[in-house]
Amino acid sequence: MQILSSLSTLLQSLPAGGRATLEALLEAIRSLFAGDKETRRGVAFSVAVIALSAKMAKADGVVSQREIAAFQQILEIPPAELRNVFRLYDIAKGDTAGYEFYAARLQALCSEEDGDCQILTDVLDGLFHIAKADGLVHEDELAFLHEVARHFGLTEREFTRLSNRHILGPDNPYAVLGISPDAPHEEARARYLTLARENHPDRLSARGVPDEFMFIANERMKAINEAYHAITSRDAA
Repeated sequence: MQILSSLSTLLQSLPAGGRATLEALLEAIRSLFAGDKETRRGVAFSVAVIALSAKMAKADGVVSQREIAAFQQILEIPPAELRNVFRLYDIAKGDTAGYEFYAARLQALCSEEDGDCQILTDVLDGLFHIAKADGLVHEDELAFLHEVARHFGLTEREFTRLSNRHILGPDNPYAVLGISPDAPHEEARARYLTLARENHPDRLSARGVPDEFMFIANERMKAINEAYHAITSRDAA
């Protein structure tokens, strides 16, 4: 499913003359792809990653080459679509509406569709991947991600688990699985199996995440597998 090829259609639908905004993009997504739920969800996901990446860069004030590379890892932008992707990026960065407005509208779009907004967690996963690309999630970036999560409807516990996996994960495999360091082996295995089932790339695809973004699913599963291997290795030592 070549979702990024739909960005040209999306951009062409924007009103000529006036300044393009994120609100106009959302309205265009809603109307253009009203009869195609899968494409609408995929395009909304694509635009969310692009737009919120731009807003995060603006909030942080610094865009490193590593963050740009991480952005391109997630999107896997074909050369023919580079111009469209970065036009969307510029629209988001220049829009006076805050990221809170866009995040709330995106959540509303997701909810009105069928109430299943798990895909918004996938967007946050992608944003965390970009934020940590330079080796550190900065304070302003974390505050930004926390507010986006709140507008997406995530609970504090859900956000903490997500942020722990990205921030503490490399040094704390228990944080990746969301269990206590003194959890028995049976609990660790049960938790691992649950996470592996919920986060398998096939499950992500079924939620409507475009094939172009399977990088997110693969990275998530890699972190889960590595965390469980580290825990079982410690238990065996």
